[in-house]
Amino acid sequence: MIIEDLLLSYGADYKNYKTNETIFSESEIPSYYFQIIKGTVKINNYNDNGKEFIQAIITVGESLVVTALFNEKPYPVNAIAFEECQLIRLPKQQYYDLLKENPEIYEKMVPYISETMYYQYIMMQSMSFHNPENKLKTLMDYFKNRHENLSPYSYQVPFTRQQLASLTGLSVETVIRVTKSMEKNEILKIKNRKIFY
Repeated sequence: MIIEDLLLSYGADYKNYKTNETIFSESEIPSYYFQIIKGTVKINNYNDNGKEFIQAIITVGESLVVTALFNEKPYPVNAIAFEECQLIRLPKQQYYDLLKENPEIYEKMVPYISETMYYQYIMMQSMSFHNPENKLKTLMDYFKNRHENLSPYSYQVPFTRQQLASLTGLSVETVIRVTKSMEKNEILKIKNRKIFY
């Protein structure tokens, strides 16, 4: 999203995280702009029973909860390394300086924030569905539509059944049962345990 050299020129540094390592937690006050150089990060919450709900999975070139930098409120979510990853981080004040001195960055930032909010609205709508198949279809449609090839079964869903459950608020057992039903109805295909939509 923002060129690495530009971030470095404003005082950014690199930080490596191991799988499942916490980058920031709910209730922390945001102090850095984070951008992924390598790997993926999950944005999540846990309910009172300890069940994980994944809000988003962020990948290379994307930033982590950038909207939280524009107020003094604590993060409403956690960011956890989904796999080994490298992030570039820039202190909050230097990030503000970068934006002031490079207003063209806003032209990239606004569509990115808009896309993030769109995803959140789609998933909030999905949560209101009582039908588990509709929840899974909404999620798969969103991710498939971000790719160019939209032919049937062209998109390999990059999530495990557990991750699909965490992204939709369903149980793993429900995801397994519903994906088998969707395959029977030719909505998706399962090959070598991978889902193609």
